[in-house]
Amino acid sequence: MTARLPSPPAPVLEATGIRKQFPGVLALDDVRLELLPGEVHALLGENGAGKSTLVRILAGIQQPDAGGMTLGGKPYQPADPAAAMQAGVQVVHQELNLLPNLTVAENLFFQNLPRRHGLVNRKELHRRAEELLAEVGLEVRPQTKVERLGIAQMQLLEIARTLWQDCRVLVMDEPTATLTPRETSRLFTLLRAITARGTAVLYISHHLEEVFELGDRMTVFRNGRHVATQELAGTSTADVIQLMVGRDMEHEYPPHVPREPGPELLRADALHPRGGEPVSFALHAGEVVGMAGLVGSGRTETVRALFGADPRQGGTVLVKGRPVRIASPKHAVRHGISLLTEDRKSQGLVLDMPLAANITLAAIGKISRGGVLRRAEENRLARQAVDRLAVRTPGVRHPVRTLSGGNQQKVVLGRWLLAGADVLVVDEPTRGIDVGARYEIHQQLVDLAADGKALLVVSSDLPELMGICDRILVFSRGRVVGEVQRKDFDSSQILALAYSGYTSADSPAPTNGDTP
Repeated sequence: MTARLPSPPAPVLEATGIRKQFPGVLALDDVRLELLPGEVHALLGENGAGKSTLVRILAGIQQPDAGGMTLGGKPYQPADPAAAMQAGVQVVHQELNLLPNLTVAENLFFQNLPRRHGLVNRKELHRRAEELLAEVGLEVRPQTKVERLGIAQMQLLEIARTLWQDCRVLVMDEPTATLTPRETSRLFTLLRAITARGTAVLYISHHLEEVFELGDRMTVFRNGRHVATQELAGTSTADVIQLMVGRDMEHEYPPHVPREPGPELLRADALHPRGGEPVSFALHAGEVVGMAGLVGSGRTETVRALFGADPRQGGTVLVKGRPVRIASPKHAVRHGISLLTEDRKSQGLVLDMPLAANITLAAIGKISRGGVLRRAEENRLARQAVDRLAVRTPGVRHPVRTLSGGNQQKVVLGRWLLAGADVLVVDEPTRGIDVGARYEIHQQLVDLAADGKALLVVSSDLPELMGICDRILVFSRGRVVGEVQRKDFDSSQILALAYSGYTSADSPAPTNGDTP
C-alpha cells in the first residue's frame, strides 16, 4: 500500500482575482495571494507594482472592484481597518500608527483598557503591558510616553499590540528601513516566534537579503499583475530581480571600472559642523566617495554644513584649490556644489509643481530674460534632462508628485546637473526605491563620475556603498575614524570602525535607527 503524502495546510488567507482601478490607472489586475499558517511570505515588486494597493485592501482601507478573499476558509470583506483588526489581520505600516501623547501601556490596550468600578485599572493595565513588553523584548516602562521612544522601539510596540489581539495575519511594510543590524536581528527573532504560533507574516521589503534570510515563499507583482508565487529556497537574487523588473539584471550594481582620480575638486579642512567634530577630506574628479557610519555619527551634519544648509563653527572649504565662503546653499550652488537631500519629498522637490519647473529650479537664470520666464526654454532644458537621465514621465508638465520614487530622485539629480554642479553630495540616494530603479540611479551616479564629476554619497546601506564607491570614509561620533579603499572593502572591518567610537556602556541603543 502506498503511503499518502501529508496534504499541505489550508491557507489562512487567500485572495483571488483582485482588481482595483483608479482614474487612469489599473493598480491591480486579477492578482492573487495565498498565505499559509506559520510562514513568512515575501510580497515583492517594483514601486507601482501594486503591493501597497493590495495591502490597503487586506487592511480594509480600500475595497476591491472585483475578486474575493477568504480568511480561515470563510469570506473576508473588511469594510474598514477596525473590521480587519477584529478579524485578525494586523498591518504595521511604514508610518507607525501610535498615539504619541499616550503611554506605552495605553497604546497597547487602547481598544481594551482593563477597568474596575468604571475606571481604568492602572495596576492591571501595567501588569498586562509588562508581560507583552517582555514577550517582544522591549525594555521600556509601561508608563513611558510613546513620544519619547525611538523608531525601533515604536515598531516593536506596534507588533506587541498585535499579540493580544489574536493576530492571524501580520503584514510588515518595509519594517527595517530605519533599523540597525542589531535591531533587525531582534525583529527577525520576534517574527520567527510569531510564525511559530501559526500566524502568517506578509513581509514587504526592497532589501532582498532580508527576504532570503527570513522568508519561506514569495509572491511577485509586476505592473499590477501576479507574476509568480514560489519557494525562496533554490531561488537566486538574479531570479527574483528578473521576475520583478521583467528583464535580466546580472549584477545588483553597475560594473566597477577602475580609473585614476582626476584633479582635486573640493577639500574640506577641519570642517566643524555645529555640535559636531572637525572633519577633513578631499574629493577628486571622477571618483565616488562614500560616507559610512551610524545615524548620529555626523555624516548628514557634515554634508549639510559643507553645503551651507546648516551653520558651522569653523573650518575651510577649498574648491579647485581656492578657499571659498559657503554660508548658504546659494553660495554652494554658485561654487558648483549640489546636495541631493535624504528626504527628497519635503526638502528636494516641490511636489505639486510640474517636472519642468522642479528640474529648472536651480537654473532660473538660464530660462528667464528680463525677469520673464521663458516657458519654451524651460520645457526644452527639462526634456534634455529627462532624456539624459531616462526619467519615466508622461510629459515635462506632469506634476512631479505622480512620479515613482526613482524618477523623483532623477528629477532632483537633473536639477543639479542643469545648475552646472561639479561636486554632487548625495544623501541616501536610493532609500525607498525599488530594485530596478536603484540600479538605474547607481548607474547614473557612476556615469557622472566617469564624466568627471566628484560624488560624495551618504548611505545607511553598506552594500550600496561597497557596490558603487571607490573609497569609503567611516564616521564614528562625528569624526572620520577610517578611510577604506575599494580593494580593501570588507563589511566587518567597516562596521567595526563605525562602532569604534563607542564603548559597550554607551554604544548606540536600539532607539533611533542607527544604521551603518
